[in-house]
Formats: sequence, C-alpha cells, structure tokens
Amino acid sequence: MTGRQSGGPIGRGERAPAPRIPADVWVLVAAAFAVAIGYGLVAPVLPQFARSFDVSVAAASVVVSAFAFFRLVFAPAGGVLVDRLGERWVYMTGLLVVAVSTLATGLAQSYWQLLVFRGLGGLGSTMFTISAMALLVRISPPEARGRISGLYATAFLVGNIGGPVLGGLLAGFGTRVPFFVYAASLLVATAVVAVFLRGGRRRAPDDPTSTQPVLELSEALRDSGYRAALVSSFVNGWTSFGVRVAIIPLFAAATFDAGAGIAGTALASFAVGTASVVAAAGRLSDRFGRRPLVIAGLLVSGSATFVLGWCDTVPLLVATSVVAGMGAGVLNPAQQAAVADVVGADRAGGKVLATFQMASDSGAILGPIVVGLAVDRFGYTVGFALSGGLLLAAVVPWLFARETHTHRRPEPTGE
Repeated sequence: MTGRQSGGPIGRGERAPAPRIPADVWVLVAAAFAVAIGYGLVAPVLPQFARSFDVSVAAASVVVSAFAFFRLVFAPAGGVLVDRLGERWVYMTGLLVVAVSTLATGLAQSYWQLLVFRGLGGLGSTMFTISAMALLVRISPPEARGRISGLYATAFLVGNIGGPVLGGLLAGFGTRVPFFVYAASLLVATAVVAVFLRGGRRRAPDDPTSTQPVLELSEALRDSGYRAALVSSFVNGWTSFGVRVAIIPLFAAATFDAGAGIAGTALASFAVGTASVVAAAGRLSDRFGRRPLVIAGLLVSGSATFVLGWCDTVPLLVATSVVAGMGAGVLNPAQQAAVADVVGADRAGGKVLATFQMASDSGAILGPIVVGLAVDRFGYTVGFALSGGLLLAAVVPWLFARETHTHRRPEPTGE
C-alpha cells in the first residue's frame, strides 16, 4: 500500500485515516531494538576501555570515530549491495559482521587491536543501516513516512534508554563484559530478520518492480531539501553519534565521582528525552511538513548542547541531556522522512541514501576528534559550545529549503 486506503470521500472537517503500517516495518522495529540495547551497553564503557590502555582523551575518542570512518568508506558499496542482493541478505550479513567485530573488541589486548576491531564493525553497521533505510523508503506509505521514521527511531531509543544504564552496571564486572552481551544481542536481531522479514527478499527478474528507475545523486543534490538534510545529518552525526558517545562519558568521569554510572545515566537521559517526543514528532511532520520540525529540533538540540559544558551537578547534566535528546527526537524523523520524500517509493535511491548516511558518519568521525582536541587544549566548555554552535548554524539551509512533503494529511478543520 503506498497511499490512502480506498473508500468514500473525506468530508469537511474530517481527518484522513492513517494508512496501515506494513508488517515488515514491525520486523525492522524489533530488530532495531535488539541492536540498540546492545549498542547502548557498550556506549558508556567504550571510551574508558580505550583509556585503560594509557592513551589520551583524543586517542580514546578516535576509537568512536573509527567505527564511523569504516561506515563512511563502505557506504557507497553498501548501497550497491542492497540494489544487487536485496535488503534482507545485506541486513543479516551486516549484523553478523558487527557481532564478530564486537566479540573481538571485547577480547582486544592492546589499543591498536581495539581500534581495528571496533573500526571493522563499521562495515557491517553501514550494511544493515542502509538496507533498513532502503526497505523503509520502499514500503512506507507517503502519508506515514514521518510516523514510521518515528516508530523505527523509538525502537532504537527504547534500547538506548536501558542499554547505557545496564552497561554502566555491567562495567562493575569488567569493561569487557558489555561487549560480549552486545554480540549476543546482535545474534538475536539476525534471527528475527532471518525468520520474519519478507519484503527484503530479492525480487524475481520478471517482477516489474525489479527494474525501478534510479534516482541519481546528481539529481538529488539539485533538491534544496536534500541538501539541507545533508547538512543537518552531518551536524547531528557530529553531536548525537560522535561527541555524545565519546566526550560525555569522559566529561562525566572528569567531573563526578562514579563516572561510568553517571555517564550511563546521562546517555540514557538523552535517549529518554528523544523517546518522549520522537513518535509525536514523526506524526507532526506528516501533518505540517518536514521543515518546521527539523528547524525546531536543531534549535532545541543546539541550545542544550551549547550549555552542557557548564553542567557541574548531576541533576543539571541529566536535565540538559534530556532537553538535548528532545531536540534530536524532533529533528531525526523529520529529516529522514524528507530524504524518503526526495527518493520516493517508485525509485531506487541506494546512492542517495548512502550519501545521507555518509554525511552523518562524517560528522561522527570529525566530531570526537575535533572536540577531543579542543577539550585537551581548552576544556569541555569550549568543546560542547562548538558542537552546539554547529547545530544552530544548520538551521540556515533549512530556512531556504523547499518543503519535500507533498502528501500532508489535511487538518481536522481544514477545507
């Protein structure tokens, strides 16, 4: 189903019925939860695990960036694999690659082994990320892309809420234990996809949908909405996937006693803030368009990130993390739905989706490195202020971007 269900005309003042969510979406949601809770387990302990090999803050941050670097360099190939093999097989292979890499990371005996093993996991991560994005674009009704993006993001966030707290507790048994549990959660996700996912199977040669027209990257780059999404994806990757994971745990360890536990609480607080708004934000983007939600999310997230470096008490750190998470929760489903609008359900857009993911990964690579260097020289206040300023600056291209959503559901009191 790609649009409004058939039936009688919608009367004045009535709200258009929400399209049914395809079954494969729920499979991806379940797998996303299993992946996210495992990722959340290792997030609070990874930088400190790296520091246990007697390296600097910047070097510890590079471990986080290495994962994103391999995601970045492999993203174009990931898009090609999805087009040739189908989403399901690429998704499962990617999960297995990350599972093996995570197990090896937990067994690392030196900083360089840790760096290589963690980095190799990025190859598998980009495989299952792009394949999931491609499948969601293809099966999501245009009127529900924001809602489905919010639902998919919620699955990650619910896992991220419990994962960091559990990871902080597991760290008491050793910083290697969370990596072993993460590897097991990835195997669970692989089993879910293998058994239940059907829409990602390779299409038959005589299926007319197997010869979809391709949206070339050059064409997508002429779209102001897509260009704005690349900018916001970059700064969101810088802050949410890079600085948040690499720097906040180190900031907590340097500022408070029981740093690992407080780091886990701060990361979980960010996820709680995001989870509290992401579903509603997706629905609102389907009704009012993508631009207003993206702009609001950038303003809230940027302002909260800007002041993180001044948080000198645990309640203040938690509250600021919640607000920053709310901003990210408003931003993410709207910008992802905007890219899906540009691609459309009737075109293959592997390269376009891969480039969008590459923008986020580029930010996740540069963010921890640049901010880590800034922290080493100027302190945490400057590092967080730099990141918040980038989020606020990303508002500018969205102010001039076109609204990509052309299937907005009418207002209850509309014409």
